[in-house]
Amino acid sequence: MATPLILLVFSLALYCPLSSSSSDGLWAGSSLSVETAGDVLTSPDGTFSAGFHPVGQNAYSFAIWFNKPSCSANSCTIVWMANRDQPVNGRYSKLCLLKSGNLVLKDAGHIPVWETITVSQSPTHLKLEDGGNLVLRNLEGNILWQSYDSPTDTLLPLQPFNENSKLISSRSQGNYSSGFFQLYFDTDNVLCLVYNGLEFSSVYWPSPWLLRWEAGRSTFNNSKIAVLDSIGNFSSTDNFTFLSADYGSKIPRMLKMDFDGNIRLYSLKQDGEAWVVSWQAFPQPCMVHGCCGPNSICIYIPNFGRKCSCLPGYKLTNRTDWSLGCKPEYHPSCNQTEIGFLKLRHVEFYGYDYNMYPNVTLEDCKKICSQLCDCKGFQFRFIKAHESDGTYCYPKTQLLNGHRPPNFDADFYLKVPKATVPFYSNTVQDSELECSNKAQTLERKYSKRRENESLKFALWSACTVGGLEFLTIFLVWCFLIRTHDNSSPVAGYHLVTTGFRKFSYAELKKATNSFSEEIGRGAGGIVYKATLSDGRVAAIKRLIDANQGEAEFLAEVNTIGKLNHMNLIEMWGYCAEGKLRLLVYEYMEHGSLAENLSSKTLDWKKRFEIAVGTARGLAYLHEECLEWVLHCDIKPQNILIDSKYQPKVSDFGLSWLLNRGDVKYSNVSKIRGTRGYMAPEWVFNLPITSKVDVYSYGIVLLELVTGRSPAMGSHVTDDESSKGQRTLVSWVRELMERAKETDAWKHEIIDPKLEEIYCETEMLILVTIALRCVQEDKDARPTMGEVVEMLLRHESH
Repeated sequence: MATPLILLVFSLALYCPLSSSSSDGLWAGSSLSVETAGDVLTSPDGTFSAGFHPVGQNAYSFAIWFNKPSCSANSCTIVWMANRDQPVNGRYSKLCLLKSGNLVLKDAGHIPVWETITVSQSPTHLKLEDGGNLVLRNLEGNILWQSYDSPTDTLLPLQPFNENSKLISSRSQGNYSSGFFQLYFDTDNVLCLVYNGLEFSSVYWPSPWLLRWEAGRSTFNNSKIAVLDSIGNFSSTDNFTFLSADYGSKIPRMLKMDFDGNIRLYSLKQDGEAWVVSWQAFPQPCMVHGCCGPNSICIYIPNFGRKCSCLPGYKLTNRTDWSLGCKPEYHPSCNQTEIGFLKLRHVEFYGYDYNMYPNVTLEDCKKICSQLCDCKGFQFRFIKAHESDGTYCYPKTQLLNGHRPPNFDADFYLKVPKATVPFYSNTVQDSELECSNKAQTLERKYSKRRENESLKFALWSACTVGGLEFLTIFLVWCFLIRTHDNSSPVAGYHLVTTGFRKFSYAELKKATNSFSEEIGRGAGGIVYKATLSDGRVAAIKRLIDANQGEAEFLAEVNTIGKLNHMNLIEMWGYCAEGKLRLLVYEYMEHGSLAENLSSKTLDWKKRFEIAVGTARGLAYLHEECLEWVLHCDIKPQNILIDSKYQPKVSDFGLSWLLNRGDVKYSNVSKIRGTRGYMAPEWVFNLPITSKVDVYSYGIVLLELVTGRSPAMGSHVTDDESSKGQRTLVSWVRELMERAKETDAWKHEIIDPKLEEIYCETEMLILVTIALRCVQEDKDARPTMGEVVEMLLRHESH
């Protein structure tokens, strides 16, 4: 038993400098220890502190907190966390400022849990400033890294919030890990609140029922900046503003994305003993999507708050977590003779309509839902129109965001077993959330072992006698582990079964020169250029918000790694260590299609070949692999160009792998993709099929021909601007309608960078195919296989 103890102590001495800190900051070569209570950084005015904060049983996160109100029961007002989703051990963990300039949080001497990935030739210094910003500077005073750039769930006064910022709620009260509610700027330049759950996602603020301008937002300013000033005024470039109820200076404030999905501004009372709400986005909390989970109803009673209830015939999935919603107590049946409907008065469920059926009777609507096996119920509504009245039937494939809006004149009919209708008609099942006074227990725990005095004496005796021998064994062990890790049986197994290899984090860090050369960035992660140990140039994608378990990640990587097509990017390997998820791809010399479209490098021949190659790659994903792969984010940024200007579809971080034979329509419910390229199905929560990729491909074709973006914000004329912002699709359709009258449309539609050098027949083919691909009705769009046939039919002539 002596050997592990000695090796651990010795390894800590090698991996991290000695603990040394003060309230003035942290200098290069020193560290903060989780075991030393005094290892805390304090801002000069005493408002904030930074150090290790307990988040569970023997689990800690490095955090910044307000010193007032005073922390009680190890609970402080946290404003920032470095490692909220991967707590570290309560022993041997340290925050180290290395002499290389990198700030690293290490868990008991193992691999880094969190790091700033910074490099400096001169000495560095870490300081907590008065505004709550933790700043790493070099000797010249240049900022290498700051906590303001990576907020967790809180925005402080004068902290900039931009297109790269995101506030993510905590999981629950007492559980600081990432939750489901997020605040960020969307691709329309609008600040929005989104529920991003395990099975579905939806925007709930601004109201999804309103157009952006109806909600008072502007989409024309793409600078995407918001800030809360020192006197309680919040302003954003999308025209959203609000004032704190206690408007004025010298009042500590914070804007917080709360765990219940509401964003609130808090102000500290004058006595410094409590925080009070001075503004909130939702006075009516049931308008927050996902607050009660699926198959439930949210009920708000003033002075009593929000209450969640399972639907009749359903029970709580987890009695301590309403976000997981409810599950049926019965086994659903598709036999129409066994189906009944239970009327729920004035209840509304948002979105996820199978379709909308106007002017049908209640019995017709019941029949429609009964014939659809995945129909959970239907909304039946009478709407008084200007010219005629009518009824509307909305069958639902998901029951989400259920509530009773004020003055909502419609009913919901819940599909249940026919035999249970009389019973449930007189029963309302309310389930109270069980709240415990005990602290939230995290999944990650560390066992504590009692010390035995006699064993301790024996260990230290053995250490004295055989210390040199143990030290030698340790060094040999380290050498073997570092040099032969990749040739282990596990690594060999991965190489055989996946066709590519598993890389260690240390290998990829060395290959990228500490992630120094960034070549791309997107919603899924950051891409760096790297040179592997065998001399190959690679692109390393470091995934952001990768919350998959290792088994799930390896299963998806294994499937994607088996995809083999000349028009798909080739994956060479991956890294999965702790919470770190990295993918290794072949490097594309000419970058993305988006980069090339902005230059004059693409002549017409190359553009047509890119259209054909991209179509082939997508057809392979949709129709030729064993799994049905939906890309869900086709756009010029995700089409890479190799040395011979051949296209390769990339970035499968948003892909969905589906079994071909299970369902006709997929149950994908999380909004994916990029605004401007997204099919209408995403917006209206309709069933998602491969036709969403077809729609996006159509938009890309129009860009290849015109050189213009989907929104065309920078290309409209003064006359067009007066009519409102025009989309690329509507503009091309108008030109095609005028094609019979004049040939001038050809000169208008073609990209000016081509300088009139193009094939008119091929251009007309691409435009015709593109307009078929962007039909609003998904059934009217061709498949990618049919698109390939149309393109190749032209080539054969």
